[in-house]
Amino acid sequence: MFSMRSSAATGESGGEEGARKDRAAGRRLPRRLVHLYTGLVLYGLSMGLQLRAGLGLEPWSVLNQGISRHTGLSIGTVTIVSGALILLLWIPLRQRPGLGTVSNVVILGLVMDATLALVPDISALAVRIPLLITAILLNGMATGLYISARFGPGPRDGLMTGLHHRTGRPLRLVRTCIEVTVLAAGFALGGSLGVGTVLYALAIGPLAQFSLRFFTIEGPGGRIVASSTPAPEPAPLPHG
Repeated sequence: MFSMRSSAATGESGGEEGARKDRAAGRRLPRRLVHLYTGLVLYGLSMGLQLRAGLGLEPWSVLNQGISRHTGLSIGTVTIVSGALILLLWIPLRQRPGLGTVSNVVILGLVMDATLALVPDISALAVRIPLLITAILLNGMATGLYISARFGPGPRDGLMTGLHHRTGRPLRLVRTCIEVTVLAAGFALGGSLGVGTVLYALAIGPLAQFSLRFFTIEGPGGRIVASSTPAPEPAPLPHG
């Protein structure tokens, strides 16, 4: 009799705890959505500003700019199309896109094109250097925002982690191989490679890690920082 009551009490306690977790998750959802879309908008803005600085782009933008110059499409359009094509590579890698993944594909390119339409070409080096630094700092903050939302990685991060899990190669090696290949292809197509490319590569990791710590969101087990690494098979992600 006692054991039956104890079991019933335990079941009621577990049900109440589950309900509390559900309510807490519901309260976190608006904040997560704000993090996601604010981060993506700022990310697209930072991409446009780095292009206007004219001192070198990050690897994927180097490739997208090179393609843009040969196709006549805007770099934002190329960013959207390339993101969608990369998602197709997720199929054999058995990666699952989330809301953040799809939003990433669409929003970055749209905001980048809007930024380029609003910000004119800049020739003064005294303006371009601070603009580059601002763009990289903004990119690091944006990375922390949209990843902390935990709505899925961007298409390029998902490609990296998918290849890591399928091949068993170290994540850092997979990332390096992808970005070197993308950078070389973009440069061959006429993309902008310069001091900004190097500065971005050196700064974005520490900036993203700091941003992720700052923009933590309460999770079921306390304060957590999300990464784009799939939960069932965690791996140390060296960048945002």
